[in-house]
Amino acid sequence: MSNVLPLHTQPSRLDDDAWDDLLNFIEEKRVIPIVGPELLKVETDGGPRLLYDWLAEKLAAKLNVDTSRLPQPYSLNDVVCWHAASHGRREEAYTRLRSILREATFTPPVALKQLAEITDLDLFVTTTFDGFLEQAINEARFGGAQSTEVISYAPNRIADLSSPREQMTRPAVYHLLGRVSASPTYVISDEDTLEFVCALQSEHLTPEKLFHELENNHLLLIGSNFSNWLVRLFLRMAKRRRLSDPREVGEVLADDHSGSDERLMAFLQQVSLRTRVYTGAEEFVAELHRRWSARNGKSNSNVVAFDAPARFLPPAVEMPDNAVFISYAREDLPAVQRLKAQLDQAGVKVWFDMERLESGDDYDRKIQKNIARCAYFIPIVSANTERRLEAYFRREWSYAIDRTRNMADGAVFLLPVVIDDTVEVSAQVPDKFKAAHFTKLPGGEGAAAFVERLQTLLRGRA
Repeated sequence: MSNVLPLHTQPSRLDDDAWDDLLNFIEEKRVIPIVGPELLKVETDGGPRLLYDWLAEKLAAKLNVDTSRLPQPYSLNDVVCWHAASHGRREEAYTRLRSILREATFTPPVALKQLAEITDLDLFVTTTFDGFLEQAINEARFGGAQSTEVISYAPNRIADLSSPREQMTRPAVYHLLGRVSASPTYVISDEDTLEFVCALQSEHLTPEKLFHELENNHLLLIGSNFSNWLVRLFLRMAKRRRLSDPREVGEVLADDHSGSDERLMAFLQQVSLRTRVYTGAEEFVAELHRRWSARNGKSNSNVVAFDAPARFLPPAVEMPDNAVFISYAREDLPAVQRLKAQLDQAGVKVWFDMERLESGDDYDRKIQKNIARCAYFIPIVSANTERRLEAYFRREWSYAIDRTRNMADGAVFLLPVVIDDTVEVSAQVPDKFKAAHFTKLPGGEGAAAFVERLQTLLRGRA
């Protein structure tokens, strides 16, 4: 992000070269957007409003706060502080706020939808506690299925990225300041912010994988409501070195207030020349979306026309009802992805574990539960399963066999698929598999007849 006008001019826009640089970095997956509350403009009965302002009003009413005694305009922090000063229980604010959000009927703001449609962005950090960003990504990329990985930090519950970014198989949203909950595990006051920032700087409480990505990628701080000093502290914390030290990556600070903060601008001009400022959070996202769409041949609208329906989409985090369960060796994932794309195109719900964690009681219970309620079980048989005589997929096979013990003779549940030249009669599979009809789908392709059979079976279950 070189070629951007110097900070002392307080630019409201980047030049074409700077935009091209940014788009190139995005295509190479070297950019992480950090989303703040200025992007949360929602449609209320009284017209468009920022979500946090609306929530402050609703929370004040729930907690019987005398708003005439608060600074105007008042914030969530003002409401929480007044409630605490009036001997109210601090914990009440969090559970009341959760109820208010749960009852709200807002759709994701336009700016979040536009960010979600930029499919080269795969790791998002949000400093807000709502779920609108992950909802926008699920709607834009997965037809509404809950396929985005959602991770939430709290000082008493350290959560990190499940894998390094280059190994991620689905987009991820990291709630850096917590996610809405009935418990006080997310930020709604200045004191909460202080506690979270202190914890994030602690050697033992830092999510290391996340901060490695923040340190080594370009950052877009969009719509932050951070104060002067909190901006400085956050940049220093993310980059893990003096801001004046030479570094290969930079930041764009796009919000509605930083450009007019003379002291902050002077500080950045002196010690952080890699930080650029753009005035207007929503305007920045709209321009980024327009330029990315033009570069990638997408229509410039709020809904991007993505690839053909047969493209692979990661399965939802939670298995949907009446879904088909696919069990496979991790080496066969490409074939499984091709098979799922064909099943998706036919409207067949499919679920399999993408991360292949293969450890822990919680993981095992989830797999066992999903096999117990899936519509049909598809074991993928291959040279890879033949080679691995001890592996977690064999436990999945065992769970499926256990379920068949309660089924009538002739009931169809097991639908084994061979994806290479493995011979069924001599394959290292349970006898129950051999008693079923094997389907050959080399590389997971050519599944038309198999899909038609599944559709017929699923219609019979309806």
